[in-house]
Amino acid sequence: MQIFKAKFKPLKNQHVPRRYFLVTATYTVLLSTILFGCSQPSKDTQQQVSASNISQTQVPTKSTKLVRIVRVKQLASLAIVEKQGILKKRLESLGYKLEWPEFAAGPQELEALNAGGLEIAYTAETPPIFSQSAGVPLVYLATTSPSAKSISLLVGSNSPINSVKDLKGKKVAFQKASIGHYLWLKALEKEGLKLSDATSVYLPPADANAAFSQGKVDAWFIWEPFVTRNVQQKIGRVLIDGTGLRDTGNFYSTTRSFYKENPQVIKVFLEELQKAEIWGKEHPKEAAEMLAPVTQLDVPTLEKMHDKYDWDLRPITEKVIEKQQEVADKWYSLKLIPNKVNVRDGFLTPKEYAEITPSDVLAKK
Repeated sequence: MQIFKAKFKPLKNQHVPRRYFLVTATYTVLLSTILFGCSQPSKDTQQQVSASNISQTQVPTKSTKLVRIVRVKQLASLAIVEKQGILKKRLESLGYKLEWPEFAAGPQELEALNAGGLEIAYTAETPPIFSQSAGVPLVYLATTSPSAKSISLLVGSNSPINSVKDLKGKKVAFQKASIGHYLWLKALEKEGLKLSDATSVYLPPADANAAFSQGKVDAWFIWEPFVTRNVQQKIGRVLIDGTGLRDTGNFYSTTRSFYKENPQVIKVFLEELQKAEIWGKEHPKEAAEMLAPVTQLDVPTLEKMHDKYDWDLRPITEKVIEKQQEVADKWYSLKLIPNKVNVRDGFLTPKEYAEITPSDVLAKK
């Protein structure tokens, strides 16, 4: 019992340890070690890649020309790109080897990006801001529409909780510095509450899934396919989704050095990604059949899940940059990052974006 209590000991809401912001592999791993070091990892957790496990032989050199793009099961378009295999062939023709490592969530991806274990990441709006605060030289490549319905606040299927206000004084789980963290903050503000009005339990998705299913937390802000799986298994129900809360999209990002040295790789990647967005939107049944084995959901359920996505790759615009700055300023005002972040440091010039962004995506401005 002592081990379990140690695992779910919540962090303070108002102050983030300074070591969280060190630009090292301890960005996320140390947090997990402090909170859950004594617990047995789940099967999903064991399969996930962490930057702390990246060996010297895995770090690419100029001779290997290795490109690693994050595998994100819940994002249909990225999964389609991987399954279709066209990107792999195009990169091979350019002399690159393509791999798809998997991570627990956005913060772990950007930890790996900074440590040399990932070349292209996909995250929500908050992880890049925390990374920029830590000095990571990342570059935002493209964004998406919000897909607000794909992220939900779950409560137990038989829980008496019927509103966000009912969670005052309760335990709410989410991955620290993730979209779940941000939307929980927005949901509380909408009801006139603060983060300190509930106990924040910082857990990566696999551990949060276990805690939620065991009733150790009262609610969980999480994305697909975790939402659909828990509802389908009658473990949880959706209290609210991101509708009316989420006003930002997700981001594809890389490091400044990878962008400078490999602009052609990024251009080819964004071209294939846009093709996958269009194909997935126009072929919902075929996309569901393709990805059913990946998500372990049946085709009809997967079709409903994919219907929650906007299927829309969007360009970086001045409005996108200004909104990202608003998010960064909010985290700074809450003292959850130690320094004021100028998000423009992570963006390219309009001319540079025009050179790597598909023309039909640029036309969406």
